[in-house]
Amino acid sequence: MDQDKIRNVAIIAHVDHGKTTLVDQLFRQSGMFRSNQQVSERLMDSMDLERERGITIASKNGSYRYKDYWINIIDTPGHADFGGQVERVLRMADGCLLLVDAQEGPMPQTYFVLKKALANSLPIIVIINKIDKPAARCDWTVDQVFDLFVKLNAPDELLEFPVVYASAKQGYALRSLDEQNNNMEPISEMIVTAIPAPKGRSDAPLQMQINTIDYSPYLGRLGIGKVVNGTLKINKDIAVARRDGSISPIRISKIFRFESNEKIAVPEATTGEIVAVAGMDDVTVGVTFTDPMNPQPLPLIEIDPPTLSMNFVPNDSPFAGREGKFVTSRHIEERLSREILADVALHVEPLSEGVGYKVSGRGELHLSILIEKMRREGYEFQVTRPQVIMKEENGVQLEPYEELTIDVDEQYQGVVIEKLGKLKGQMLEMRNENNMAKLIYKIPTRGLLGFRSQFMTDTKGMGIMNYVFAEYGPYAGDITHRVNGVLIVKETCTTVAYALFNLQERGRLFLGPGVDVYAGQIIGENTRPVDMVVNPAKGKKLTNMRASGSDEAVILTPPKLMSLEDCIAYINDDELVEVTPSSIRLRKHKSGGLKP
Repeated sequence: MDQDKIRNVAIIAHVDHGKTTLVDQLFRQSGMFRSNQQVSERLMDSMDLERERGITIASKNGSYRYKDYWINIIDTPGHADFGGQVERVLRMADGCLLLVDAQEGPMPQTYFVLKKALANSLPIIVIINKIDKPAARCDWTVDQVFDLFVKLNAPDELLEFPVVYASAKQGYALRSLDEQNNNMEPISEMIVTAIPAPKGRSDAPLQMQINTIDYSPYLGRLGIGKVVNGTLKINKDIAVARRDGSISPIRISKIFRFESNEKIAVPEATTGEIVAVAGMDDVTVGVTFTDPMNPQPLPLIEIDPPTLSMNFVPNDSPFAGREGKFVTSRHIEERLSREILADVALHVEPLSEGVGYKVSGRGELHLSILIEKMRREGYEFQVTRPQVIMKEENGVQLEPYEELTIDVDEQYQGVVIEKLGKLKGQMLEMRNENNMAKLIYKIPTRGLLGFRSQFMTDTKGMGIMNYVFAEYGPYAGDITHRVNGVLIVKETCTTVAYALFNLQERGRLFLGPGVDVYAGQIIGENTRPVDMVVNPAKGKKLTNMRASGSDEAVILTPPKLMSLEDCIAYINDDELVEVTPSSIRLRKHKSGGLKP
């Protein structure tokens, strides 16, 4: 493939600003699908969790042809918890498309992903997306993007960024707001003219660094990366430079080029191409394929450190082993070992006390997605409450802080400000416009654990909150996590409606009747600060006497159904979340057992 006709572009944006929809339209309009071919929406979001949540979790590769150019597209996650992937895949790109919502403007994660792109000195095309929104304000958004570039100390040559206006949903793009168009061609034209061809020499020794890991049921692990120099051919002896500095010989058995969202086998890959390779069973992120006669490893990728950790321990509840396929400590270790090969932002180490593993990641979402993936694969285990990772510098204890941005109706701003004050939040900025308040806070990461569910309750589901890691700062002191106690089951039994009817006056229940529970399991929240042991199987004493006052119908308030993220955010230090393929339960630690 002609190196001058290749363009490698990463798409970066805040969550839900339309990256994946834009890629769909570029592929559809490129002519790479037959007119009668069934093409699913959000083509690049191939994971079940991505389709369910509407967010990109793992970086994806695809490509399309425009005129005689070959454009490789890298779709990146928009959430800062998956920023480790953004840092890696930008190594493959020669430029970026920055998508910004025409109504919302730059958001916290826009700041995060743009900062990573500027650190790599990549040219950037700004796409103002969703211009079909009634409340779109394109000129204001462009000004806000420019201010963001200045704030991030972008070099002068990048401040003159080209702008394209688009509606990915409607399938059109415009060079200026006063023109008419019905296709996405202006974006492709801008990529060809504003993004340079990949650098590198095809006659130089081979260099290709693996930035992403994929998996094939037939070929095993696949390494994805860009050929920086030289030419890669199948069944030719090459060397691999591993992360520990060792170099060993290997042979590549398959090379795949990306065409739309599919992989097509090719005999060789030349400088500038992004390809997937098979043949190395233990391929990991960061290794370099190079010339065995003249090995030249590429520098390792710098990844931001994790800020949050949880303990993953084998399930020891009375229901252990009932629902899971993989239940032992060895099973958990093998699965976590596979995960860290693909996700370099994740750290795993054995616990010094007891059986289990300390897993550290970027945030609650990063770790909860891993837990959800494991339970869907048949794993059964328990996790402890998340703990922030502290640092010590010059004898001073430091903790991670987040920059929190909240958009909320003015009528709810008082209660939000009050809650954030109790969580040690420091207000940096406050703006009111059109009966909406924008609050920007600097807050300890500890304060945000479990805050989202409180926030959604306080704002009647109408508030929007986003946060991104800011810095390590001085320890902010104790933060009260949960005021109320819990309702704890007395003995193993099956819940009965009559008992739950009497218990619902004492607190809020998490489950309904007919559910098997065990001693120590948490089934609700007490209205008081203390824990209370209850019997959810206590039935009504039967007699042949009837009274109109005491025999009223049992009417249960619907229980509060807790998602995995809700459970992780809810528990205290002496509690666990039991995770199985079919159930998520809350429970107390066994007395004298493992402590987090």
